[in-house]
Order: sequence, then structure tokens, then C-alpha cells
Amino acid sequence: MDEKYNLRSATQHRLVIENREHTEITGVLHVDSFDDEEIIMETEQGLLAVRGENLHIKHLNLDQGEIIIDGYVLELAYAEEKRARNRGKNILERLFR
Repeated sequence: MDEKYNLRSATQHRLVIENREHTEITGVLHVDSFDDEEIIMETEQGLLAVRGENLHIKHLNLDQGEIIIDGYVLELAYAEEKRARNRGKNILERLFR
């Protein structure tokens, strides 16, 4: 692959959902919490909450900013991440401010 593409893809955020059961996300910086009903992560575009049923992290590579999630997706919610303003707040306070 072209080196420019690899460098560019490391900083871009992409989200692909297939049939609401297989989700691939790039641009992931950190996974804050996860269980079988909700996965909350920090992405290049802010906080992202994936809510659903029987959610499982099939693949996670934070060095490349990739996550693959299997399970039925019911909802996606983004929230802007303002690091300085939100420092010290828990994840729910940051998501629903």
C-alpha cells in the first residue's frame, strides 16, 4: 500500500455497519468501557457510544485505531470531546452534557 494512504487512514474516522450485526470502526483512540449492551470509545471525531444486544469486541488494535464489533446494533451516539473542559468528569457526564 501507498505510504500516504497508510498515514492518512491512521488519522481518519470510518464507520461501517453490515446488516446491523457487524461493525468496523477506524480512528479509534481509546475504549472507555464495554459490556454486551454498550461500548463507549474515544474516536478522532469525539466520543462514540454503540448500544445494542450481544455486543462483542471481535478485534481491537489501538495502534492502528481499529475495532470490529459483532452483535446487533440498536443505536449510535456521538458526543464532542472537549478534553480541557471535561477533565475529571465521568464518561456519562461527558456523553450527555
